[in-house]
Amino acid sequence: MHPVEGIKQTTRPVTVIDHPLVATKLTILRDKTTSHSSFRNNMQQLAALLLIEAARGWETTAVEIETPLWKCQGKAPERTVTVVPILRAGLGMLDGMSCVLSDALVGHIGVYREEETLQPVTYFSRLPPNLSQTQVVLIDPMLATGNSACAAVSLLKASGAEKIQFVCIVSCPPGIAQLQTRHPDVQIVTAAIDPELNDFGFIVPGLGDAGDRYFGTGPSV
Repeated sequence: MHPVEGIKQTTRPVTVIDHPLVATKLTILRDKTTSHSSFRNNMQQLAALLLIEAARGWETTAVEIETPLWKCQGKAPERTVTVVPILRAGLGMLDGMSCVLSDALVGHIGVYREEETLQPVTYFSRLPPNLSQTQVVLIDPMLATGNSACAAVSLLKASGAEKIQFVCIVSCPPGIAQLQTRHPDVQIVTAAIDPELNDFGFIVPGLGDAGDRYFGTGPSV
């Protein structure tokens, strides 16, 4: 993992995961010929890999356990984890992360991007109580304009969340700058930073509409 050149670093720098498995699975997701089932499987697996790296800095507490042979010291998470997908594409990352954190709490935030203005519209929110006591992982495959991510983070903070990470598969400089400017305390974890947005607000080269490709609602190749 490494910091991002050309992006103003704040108290929480962007983390780009540099790993062969991450790069391989991202390549499969980018390929327009990837089947619906393969896209789904690889997105889930990639989400799990991103979560493992995002957890690298989480606080733990010492515990004493007994193995079948003897007592030993171990570690347990300091905080309960709450995973919050931004609907609907964020759901594509949830199953993979749940395989790693089966006891995580799950919240949902529904945000869609108004097609003409590209501004976020929040239409749904269901979050666990006591967010201030948990490590919150906000997930969405894409960090494009940053508007939806910023709206979701603002909602989380208004609901009491204090420790928030944003985990995505593909990001771009405008989205990173937007999120860092409005929420500099939120760490961004991503598999790639693509160079630009097109006129429709899609990341280029990106991987297309992640929600359509995951749920099979887009045009067939």
